Amino acid sequence: MIDPQENKITAEQAVLIGLATERQSAAQVEEYLDELAFLADTAGIASVKRFMQKLQRPDGKFHIGSGKLAEVKAWMEEHAPEACVIFDDELTPAQQRNVEKELARPVLDRPRLILDIFAGRARTAHAKTQVELAQYEYMLPRLTKLWTHLERQRGGTGTRGGAGEKEIETDRRLVRDRISLLKAQLRDIDKQKATQRGNRGKLVRVALVGYTNVGKSTLMNLLSKSDVFAENKLFATLDTTVRKVVLGNLPFLLSDTVGFIRKLPHQLIESFKSTLDETREADLLMHVVDISHPQFESQYHTVKQTLEEIGAGGKPTLVVFNKIDAYRPAPHDPHDLAPKREDQFSLAELQQTWMARIAGDEEAIFISAVRKDNIDGLRKLMYDRVKEIHLARYPYEKDLLWQEWAVE
Repeated sequence: MIDPQENKITAEQAVLIGLATERQSAAQVEEYLDELAFLADTAGIASVKRFMQKLQRPDGKFHIGSGKLAEVKAWMEEHAPEACVIFDDELTPAQQRNVEKELARPVLDRPRLILDIFAGRARTAHAKTQVELAQYEYMLPRLTKLWTHLERQRGGTGTRGGAGEKEIETDRRLVRDRISLLKAQLRDIDKQKATQRGNRGKLVRVALVGYTNVGKSTLMNLLSKSDVFAENKLFATLDTTVRKVVLGNLPFLLSDTVGFIRKLPHQLIESFKSTLDETREADLLMHVVDISHPQFESQYHTVKQTLEEIGAGGKPTLVVFNKIDAYRPAPHDPHDLAPKREDQFSLAELQQTWMARIAGDEEAIFISAVRKDNIDGLRKLMYDRVKEIHLARYPYEKDLLWQEWAVE
């Protein structure tokens, strides 16, 4: 049976390909290719060239046009003969086979690259099982291309196939069996996780959510005084980490969850359902946004959409605009404040900008987790929100809680 780890792409360089259609503009594709380059870098692959094409709709055979594919092939043969190719969109199994045959080199799409990153990041048995399930579900419809080396072994009078077809069918059966086993293991893990959540008592639950690499783990470490792994890479955190936090005299549970991203493979969303249960069952969401990112508004809406898809939309939410220390306004943006020294923006001024208004009815606050700017303000706000939820649940404990804000 094909092992997903043995089938991992080991190229050190990659050519990135994006497609602008009636559904995504050229400007959006450039933004997506920036993120794809960051994904490739996270996987240890350096992007050496980008190609973009405008088509009304994706080509059924190659995803991009045959002329553009010939251009890519010519450039790679001259400048990057050992590089692989990474498409920003998901390819059909047939498109992937056709492009690989035409270019004679490894071809990945965005879901496959994200799956490889998840596989490299998984540390616990739970995360490894979830990622392995997603990998096999992605691989199943693509098994044919993995056995093309056996096509020449076909033979036998009156037969339609041969060793190649038999190996494919055997692998399909083995992969389906493996998928069934992994799903059974995850069901057992889900039961254990549900029991653990039930044993935590009736403490208020707060979940950190947001786009990948916005500083959730750094903020988790700061608020809970723990040592959750944090790194300036995509998907540094795969396993949900839960810590008990006490603000003043009020205890609650704080969880750090896996980050979201555009075009997250549906296989991962499906296999990580148990991890996302912490988000669905939370009483309050802290939506962390990297305000220093040029497309932070788009990232904000991507997370909101993903929360709706997993059944966590509409929950009480506190929007935390992080990394104000790295924020630099675009000079052409008419919404931004008048030009000042980079250290002259006050929290009060930021709170009045259009950025705070994208949160709508949700309460927003601006902080820097790295420099610890306005962290006391965040703690005070969290205390008030958690206290409100706690008293609604246990009104008879009102006299037991401090009426004034206090920090340990």
